[in-house]
Amino acid sequence: MDREAKAVRVTWLGLVVNTILTLFKYAAGLMGNSAAMLADATHSLTDLVTDMVVILGFRIVRKPADDTHDYGHGKVEALLAGLCGITLIAAGIGIFWSGAHAIWHFYRGEPIERPGLVAFIAALLSVVSKEWLYRYTVAWGRKLNSSAVIAKAWDHRSDAFSSIGTTLGIGGAVFLGERARILDPLAAVVVSAFIIKAALPILKECMDELLEASLPEEREREVENLIMSVDGVRGTHKLRTRKIGPVIAVDIHVLMDESLSLYEAHEISDSVERLLRETFGHGTYISLHMEPVSYYDKPGIRIENQVAGTGNGNRKTDAPSDSFP
Repeated sequence: MDREAKAVRVTWLGLVVNTILTLFKYAAGLMGNSAAMLADATHSLTDLVTDMVVILGFRIVRKPADDTHDYGHGKVEALLAGLCGITLIAAGIGIFWSGAHAIWHFYRGEPIERPGLVAFIAALLSVVSKEWLYRYTVAWGRKLNSSAVIAKAWDHRSDAFSSIGTTLGIGGAVFLGERARILDPLAAVVVSAFIIKAALPILKECMDELLEASLPEEREREVENLIMSVDGVRGTHKLRTRKIGPVIAVDIHVLMDESLSLYEAHEISDSVERLLRETFGHGTYISLHMEPVSYYDKPGIRIENQVAGTGNGNRKTDAPSDSFP
């Protein structure tokens, strides 16, 4: 079973669990007269929507590179993660508004009805099932190196956090008397903050990928060091990196002795590509540009990183203006 098929299978499991939970929560919220449980059910409903988005999206991700998509369709994963993040924020805002509205009316003298025990039981079951679903999904997301699946896992974890707050709020409202019934909508307000907080890093990672952000500096240093470890490589510069779904792309200039034949230089380049793919995955996109190291011995031409295998200081903007393209 290929990577995308496994991701879809994991998401289908979440879809089934979310469908059962959502129906049960809405029923418990209505029967138990609990604003917190209805808000929690709405959050689970957003999970259903994002599950369906991810499943449909992976049909696109699985498509191979074609004439109009030379780098494949991996960025669909980032788009899916972004949709999950936006949906989470929307759910958080909606839950906050609902809870704040109930609190406002409570302080204006309007009573809040006591939630039913069925809402409390539903909240407990939701905590257990969603935490288990989070652990299962995030493990597969990391194994598959899928930002969309990991985003879905955090969707489940945020729902578990939501249900913890809901459990405390409903439990207080059920067992602590009339004055404590405000805990039910108050729980909804507190939980909304956790939901929004969970969504922000998901959106950031998504935007970084869609806006072609570079890989983290430590990962770029690893790329440089690997290349410099290959026999025949005298230096590197103009490193550019980005993430494309589960794979990375590397664009770099490699300096070699000008005395090498074209065949020898090509063999060194093949060794560099092979090492990078063994380290970062066989789907890694690599673009190497070979340059003679003696070119940088000319007067007035300076490069920050490298000659004789130092491998330090390699920056993207250090190429001399009159260097080869």
